[in-house]
Amino acid sequence: MRLLLFFFIAALALGCDRSRVYETNIDFKDRLWEINKPAKFTFQISDTSKKYNLLMDVRNSMEYPYARLFVNYQLKDKDSISLTKELISVHLFDQKTGKPLGASGIGDIYDHQFSLLKKYSFKKTGDYQMNIQQFMRMDTIPGILAIGLRVESVEGK
Repeated sequence: MRLLLFFFIAALALGCDRSRVYETNIDFKDRLWEINKPAKFTFQISDTSKKYNLLMDVRNSMEYPYARLFVNYQLKDKDSISLTKELISVHLFDQKTGKPLGASGIGDIYDHQFSLLKKYSFKKTGDYQMNIQQFMRMDTIPGILAIGLRVESVEGK
């Protein structure tokens, strides 16, 4: 019930965000992220004169066994042509102390936001797809509850 209330309040707060073009999260069943199940997001760009930030949201619990999370992300246009692809590493816990990083709202759940692309210019209007895949040493990693994507216009920030 508290989790539902948290999401409701967060949705209300995000409703007033004028820079947001797209934002959604994909929840993982049983708090497990399988390597063969990338998070796939489809969003639309209607103004190519603006620059955009693309941000990855990560929700994890204390069950996550590592300090860092490695992910591959790939941005594709509507013709499935890869525009950018990169392997990145992000910190979910302090490497020395093990203290969780990120914002905590409920118990052992932590929210993080990491930049994937800053001030990115889209050449064409239309649909785009962002795929985010975990790239850890385990086929299935515990403690990752959700991965999200936020696309925001840079102007007005």
